[in-house]
This record gives sequence, C-alpha cells and structure tokens, in this order.
Amino acid sequence: MFEQDGVLYRQINEQGRSDYEQMMQSGLYARLTRNGFLVQHEEVAKEKLGLDTDQTYRILQPARINFISYPYEWSFSQLKDAALLTLDIQLTALEHGMTLKDASAYNIQFEHGLPIMIDTLSFESYQEGQAWVAYRQFCQHFLAPLALMAKKDVRLGRLLTNYIDGIPLDLACILLPCSTRFSPGLALHLHIHARTQRAYSETLPDKSRGKSRARAVSRTGLAGIVQGLRRTVNKLNCRFRASEWGDYYDSTNYSRAAFETKRSLVRQYLETVKPSRVCDLGANTGEFSRVASEMGSYTVSFDIDPVAVDMNYRQVRTKKEHNLLPLLQDLTNPAPGLGWESRERCSLIQRGPVDCVMALALVHHLAISNNVPLDKLASFFDKLCTYLIIEFVPKQDSQVQRLLASRDDIFDAYDQAHFEAAFSRFFSIRRSEVIRDSYRVLYLMKKIEG
Repeated sequence: MFEQDGVLYRQINEQGRSDYEQMMQSGLYARLTRNGFLVQHEEVAKEKLGLDTDQTYRILQPARINFISYPYEWSFSQLKDAALLTLDIQLTALEHGMTLKDASAYNIQFEHGLPIMIDTLSFESYQEGQAWVAYRQFCQHFLAPLALMAKKDVRLGRLLTNYIDGIPLDLACILLPCSTRFSPGLALHLHIHARTQRAYSETLPDKSRGKSRARAVSRTGLAGIVQGLRRTVNKLNCRFRASEWGDYYDSTNYSRAAFETKRSLVRQYLETVKPSRVCDLGANTGEFSRVASEMGSYTVSFDIDPVAVDMNYRQVRTKKEHNLLPLLQDLTNPAPGLGWESRERCSLIQRGPVDCVMALALVHHLAISNNVPLDKLASFFDKLCTYLIIEFVPKQDSQVQRLLASRDDIFDAYDQAHFEAAFSRFFSIRRSEVIRDSYRVLYLMKKIEG
C-alpha cells in the first residue's frame, strides 16, 4: 500500500500475478464485489504514477473506506459479523478454486453499516488436499475473542489490544469456563486445537515450529470444516449484564422538553457547520449521532460501554443505516498506535481530525469521574476537530451531584466561567444556549487557526 497525492494505491508485484489473475478471471472478484463482501478497485497504469519497475505487475486503486477501525474497537456483534463474513468469503473462494491465505480481522472494515473485506490480495490458488492455512489465525482473531466475550465477559474483547495477532488459544482456553470443553465446536476449534498446537510445538524441531502438519483434506472436507466453524460462531451469543449506559436515555434527568430542545439545538448547529464527517464522543446508543448521520454527515459514534455500542450497531444493521459507525472507545485511555514502531494501527488522534466533534453530556464525566482538568480536555478536542458541539453540565445538575455523592468536591475550577476560559484558548465560541428545563449549556465552537 502507498499513498500519492492523497490517493491510496495497492501495488501487485510479479510474484502475485498468477493469484490475482485467477481471482479476476475465475469470477471470484465479480461475485464478492457484487455481494458487497470485498472492496472494489480500479486498475491504474503504473506509468501514470511514475512507476516503471520490472517487478510491478499491476497498480490498484481501491475504493476508500470512510473511517478505519480495529477489532478492539468493535462490539461483540460487529466482531461476530466480521467473522461470519470471513468464513463466507472462504467458502465462496473454494467454489472458484481459491482460498484465503490469511484470515486477519484487520482485513475487515465496516462501510455502509456492514462488514467488508479490504485485502484484495489475500487469495491464492487452492490445491486439492490443501489444509486451510489461515485456520489458526481465524481462531485467534475471531473465535477465541468471541467465545471469551460470550461465555465469560464481554470486556475480554479488549484483550485484542494487547494481542495484535489474535488471542493465543492456550490463554483463551485457560480463561474459558470448563463447560466449553463439552461444546462440540468450541472443544474442537479451541481446546483440542490448542492442545494440538502445544504438542506440535514441544515435539517438532525448532526450525519447524509454528508450521502446520495438518493432514491432507479434500475440498469438500475443507468446506465442511469451514461450515462447521460458521455454525460454531453463529451459535455464540452475548448475554450482556446490566450496564450503566445501556438504558441511559431512559434514566437521564432530561425532561421531554429539555431533550427535544437539545436535539433541536444540535440540528441547528450542524446545519450551520454542514460537516461531512462527525465524531460523536460519549454517544451512548447513538441518539444524537443519528441527528448528524440523517443530515448526511458520515458519523463515527464512540462510547466506552460495550452494551451501548452493541445496541447502537444492531440498530444500524436492522435499519440499514449507511452513514453511522458505532465503535468502542475509552477517552481516558484511547486507542493507541500499535504494532511495529506504533504505526501499524493508528491511534484515535492519528485518524483525525474531522470536521466536527460532538461531546454531549460528557465533560462532567471526564472532569469529575476521571479528574481530567478542563484545559487538558480543551487541548485534546483541539487535536480532533475544526468545529466542536459541546455540552457543559454544571454542579447544580442532578447527574453531577450523583458523581459527587461518593467523593469529596475538590473541583473548585469546575464551573461555566472556567470552562469557557479553558476552551477559549483553542476555540472561539460561536453560539451558546441554555437547554430548556435544565442548567445545562450547549455550545458551538470553532477551532482558532494558527
């Protein structure tokens, strides 16, 4: 992959010629793109880009994804849908005489509300008797975290942040309940798989460790294994525990009049800004994210709570919403740069800035629950956006009083005057309105350039 004049390209060298040609000529590419399983691309003349190396076979210009996300930012249902898509792609590839040579979760993105594969070069020619070389990777990237989230605790999905190549199977088996050993699919693809890995690692010569010693399997047999994996994944369901945020809009102290006033003001501010891209931070189930997305803005809807994010995503899927992407994000510990030189996976800030950030009913949680000073908050938002729609919730508000009920009030600088002073260092205040039937104030701010 490389970028030139703001456009992403994919270079295919001569080494990849035969696999690429088979994918295109067998009808696999046409079928996958027609079904929305694989990102589309155009072929670009290498001379147009000033490339004339003998090893360059083709240059592809893939359709650009609106926002790159990572598996550790997905809800349970998102990871499950991505897993099922990967298996469906493998089954489709087998029908066209090809196979996936890797099954990384990072090859999947979410666009138009659905998962889509972005790695056009993940396919190779299938040879009769060949095992699925990506089987272990699929189990580590998808099956292990899904099983842990479904059978133990949904928060264990965050382990993917530490294990960039998927959760080790032996670790997953240690953490899973003993009852999973009696589940046929999980017993085979996790527990027995992990024991087999360990046995091979202990008995093979050092130079052979990590290589597959799978027996030959027919194409029909391989398809059966993949279909069995699909059934195993499809049976996994997450029983979400009660969450502080899952029913936030039912338990909030907004009156109906206050809620509608806030919605109207958010719409007015967005109409003034007309952003093409919006990030809603602390979005809960996406109530106000949808105000932006329904107005035509591509909206990334972040929240810390896995229950709220999953509810948000399932609504996106059910209503076929194309402009909304729900993601998990802890703003006090946001997604970092990961991988080699911390650059393989971009941090939250590296994936910005966007035209507009919404931070509604968020500041008091960060400032009081997490002790983040107002000036630090303002500096953080300055790195993320041009326009900022932000709500200030003062101490008189019952939600703030609830936060202060279990701790000493050491927040002498938490008031509207200090809030405006801190944010005025980075933003000019364009509008501010008191939300009806509340003490809360909604602001529209614009970043001060230079």
